[in-house]
Amino acid sequence: MPPRDRLAQSRGFLRNRAKVGLRRSRDSIIPALQMTICAVGAYGFAEYVLGHEGPLFAATAALISLGFSREPRTRRVLEVGIGCTLGITIGELLLHTLGTGLWQAAVVLFLSVMLARFLDRGVIFTTQLGLQSLLVVLLPAPDGGVFTRSADALVGGLFALLVTMLAPRDPRREPKSNVRDLLHELSAVLRQCAEAVAKSDSTVAWHALVRARNTQPQLDLLTRSVRDAREIARISPAYRRHLAELGDLRGSIGYLDLAVRNSRVFARRTTSVINHASLDDEAIERVTEVVNDTADAVDILARALAGGESAGARERHLRQARNELSAVGAQLNPGSLGITNIQGDALIMLFRPLVVDLLESTGLSHEEAVSCLSEV
Repeated sequence: MPPRDRLAQSRGFLRNRAKVGLRRSRDSIIPALQMTICAVGAYGFAEYVLGHEGPLFAATAALISLGFSREPRTRRVLEVGIGCTLGITIGELLLHTLGTGLWQAAVVLFLSVMLARFLDRGVIFTTQLGLQSLLVVLLPAPDGGVFTRSADALVGGLFALLVTMLAPRDPRREPKSNVRDLLHELSAVLRQCAEAVAKSDSTVAWHALVRARNTQPQLDLLTRSVRDAREIARISPAYRRHLAELGDLRGSIGYLDLAVRNSRVFARRTTSVINHASLDDEAIERVTEVVNDTADAVDILARALAGGESAGARERHLRQARNELSAVGAQLNPGSLGITNIQGDALIMLFRPLVVDLLESTGLSHEEAVSCLSEV
């Protein structure tokens, strides 16, 4: 490669790195402010209110407990805060019992690492907890006596929990973003299946199957984000009013999980139907239309579950999605779709549970959802 091209490539790489770094820094402003306020606040409280001199462990415990996360997790803050406090307490107990020295430091470090592994699998957490306990042994004892540093660590953990409770970010933001991404992916899978039927191309159907299989990490992330959001809303006075909405979203996730799983089954069966040329021209046109209509309803459902509108607007979108899916369900009869063989019948019979799952995710009971389907 000529030197001029290498220079241009290097400049492009550096520009890209700079853009990524600036974007990452911009997105980290709020977490950085939270960490700063938490650490400095804990240090100041321990020093000026409790009268502890140089309460380093209050600041470090606050930082470790809060961690660096765009969305603080209540359970994680509690686990890490308690673990950090226990690690320092164990260090002080052993220091008071065994005294100072090299072998005492080794015992304290070993026990702290084992405690950290018991509480959490994170490597960083284990390292930080071991470091905290080791500092207890290595640093000079404070004037306040035994357990002064444990009290400082407790202050740090409580400040981290307080910052989590008062976090300025709406806890619904991440789960709504996740459910939007999942439903858009499900809509794309259905549209690929419709395209495969329209073109009689089993390769497109296979790609839809692969895409549907790749949604599992999104489902797992959605489940975790809703759980974490409910934890924050439960303890935060500012967001407690959103508990009902988050509860409804959690109820929809189970049905969306089933719908995604059924989309995989449907995509797999679509591949087989195309390979066996089981649909004539009329059936191809009608099945394509039904699957595309379902994808449109999924897009409306995404606006209902992930939109930032009022409760009234959300209910209107849910009702619209419900009506669209009901209209699809009323057509899911192999005979009315022009299907005349068992392979095509099986394709439609496999699509019916997917529509039922989507109807249940809008708030209908199982019996109500099933009643929307055409009789066969």
